[in-house]
Amino acid sequence: MSDLDIQIPGVYDPFADANAEDTGAGSKEYVHVRVQQRNGRKSLTTVQGLKKDFNYNKILKDFKKEFCCNGTVVQDPELGQVIQLQGDQRKNVSQFLVQAGVVKKDQIKLHGF
Repeated sequence: MSDLDIQIPGVYDPFADANAEDTGAGSKEYVHVRVQQRNGRKSLTTVQGLKKDFNYNKILKDFKKEFCCNGTVVQDPELGQVIQLQGDQRKNVSQFLVQAGVVKKDQIKLHGF
C-alpha cells in the first residue's frame, strides 16, 4: 500500500506547472499568426511573438519573395514588432517558419476564421 502514490486534493497546486514554465527563459513562447478581415475579400495576416534576436526586415523580405505579396513591419506599444502581410498567408507563414528553423511546429498558434 505504501508504493501507491496518493494525492490529497487540498495539497495540489494547479498553478505550480505554470509558474515553473515561466522561470524558463522563453521555453513556451508562442508565435501567433492571425488573419484580419479588411474590406470585402481583402485580408491581412499578422505574425507576432518572434524572438527579438531575429531581424524582422530580413524575415519580411523572405516572406514577400516566397509568397509574392506585400508587407510591412509595424511597431506596436503592447505587442512589440508585428509583421503584416497582404492576404491570407497563415499556412504559408507557419510552413515557412518551421522549414527555416525559426520556430518549432508546436510553438505556432494559428488564429482566425
